[in-house]
Parts: sequence; structure tokens; C-alpha cells
Amino acid sequence: MNSSQLSNELDAFLEYISINKALNKKSISAYKSDLSSIEAEYKKPLIKIDSNSLLNILSKYENKRTLNRKLSSINSFFDFCYKSEFINEKTKLKSAKIPKLLPKFLSVEQIMAGANLCDRSSWLGRRDYALILFLYATGVRISECLELKEEDIDGEWLLVRHAKGDKERLIPIASIAIKAISDYLSESKYDNDFVWCNYSGKKLSRISAYKIIQKYLGVSPHVLRHSYATSLITGGADLRVVQELLGHASLLTTQIYTHIQKQHLSETVQVCHPFA
Repeated sequence: MNSSQLSNELDAFLEYISINKALNKKSISAYKSDLSSIEAEYKKPLIKIDSNSLLNILSKYENKRTLNRKLSSINSFFDFCYKSEFINEKTKLKSAKIPKLLPKFLSVEQIMAGANLCDRSSWLGRRDYALILFLYATGVRISECLELKEEDIDGEWLLVRHAKGDKERLIPIASIAIKAISDYLSESKYDNDFVWCNYSGKKLSRISAYKIIQKYLGVSPHVLRHSYATSLITGGADLRVVQELLGHASLLTTQIYTHIQKQHLSETVQVCHPFA
């Protein structure tokens, strides 16, 4: 087959994920790139390439995340072919094990040192200071943060309305963060439904929020979410409580923080126990 052509089966698969699965153009392009490159290398339809040959192609990828993405593309394709009765036996290649990355986090001292660099004599400086404190005080996702409206804060409680999976949740907010937001809003010259605004009074964008946190702390906003969870865990919070506060659908997602809990317990024993 011509290297620029797609096999009928691959063409059908791409049409399936585009129409039936309604995947976005970026995802479809990634599938096409992963699978068509294999057909081009062997110059024959993907369904006629045996497992050993596929593994031989994949063996050149040292990065396990890249490898697993390609494996996922291949397995999705063969699953489609099996269900469409293009093949009689289902082919499934095993994914490579990826070591869990420990979440990066900052201490409260590092966060406050960065926050105190904000020029609070200016309105934008007050906004930046309040934003940093709010993210660390609540642990919300940046997407949830940017949807915040004044009505979502009731006393010392935050109602997260635009949560992932459309699941609302209540989070207590530290008074220092509430005061910072109040000071920022009291100086606002704009009338906007959203709390976080840019210099022209429009809703703050995700990229602008990223630049603000990067400017003062040198990290992404998501690191403040990790820092929030880490502070709770080391302070003795139950893992299920942290799960609820973070809005994780599964406890398995929250368990990434258990290594921090174990490390903290170990350090406590080393310092406090007479046998240590």
C-alpha cells in the first residue's frame, strides 16, 4: 500500500471516533498519527501486522508515557476491529508500568514569602495576593477558581458550583483569604459577576492566572492545590476528608498523597520516640 494511504479499517476507525465517539480534532489527529505511521513503516494494513512486529516498533520508545499513548491507540483500534468483525481474535498489548510521580508542593512559608511580594498598594497587587491565598486556602482547581462569584462565598464557606463532573461541594475558607478577597473587591472599579478580573475588568483568563502564580511562586496554580492537600495530610487530616475537599471522585486519586503522610509519620517518630 502507498505510504500516504490509510487502510480501509483504519479509515473506518477514524470515522468511528470522529462521528460515534465525537472526539475532538486534536485527539483524532493523535490517533491517526500513531496508527498511520505504523502502517507506513510496514507498508501494509495495521490488522495484518502481528503482535511481535508491533512490539518491535514500540520498543524504540523509551518514554513510558509516549509508549502507553501509542499502546492505547493500537488497543483502541483493534478493539474497534474486533467489534466490527474485521478480525476474529481480539489483540491487546499490555501497557508499561509508569512510576507514580510525587506531587510537587510548597510550604506555607514559601507561599507566604511569594504572596508578600505582591504590591498591595495597587488594585492588581491586591488581586494577585488574594488569588494566591484563595488557591492555597481552598485547594480548588484553577478552572473552579476562575468561575468564582461573590455569591459563592457565604461567610467562611465556599460553594464550588462549577466542579469537575458537575458535583458541587462546600469548602471552609480561612479568614486570611476571605479578608484578602474583601480588600481586593473593595478597591475594584469594575462591576463584574466574576471575582477574578483582569486590568480591563473582564474575567481573568486561565493563562493570566498561570502567569500570576508563576511570577510570584515560580510554579503552576495546580501546585497550590497539591500544597493545600499536603498541608492537610501532614496536619493529620483523614484521607477521605481530603478526598471530599479536593472533589476527587475516587479515593485512589487522593492516595497519591499517602507517601507524604508516611514520611510525616516517620519523621515524627524519629523526633519524638526515645528509641529513634
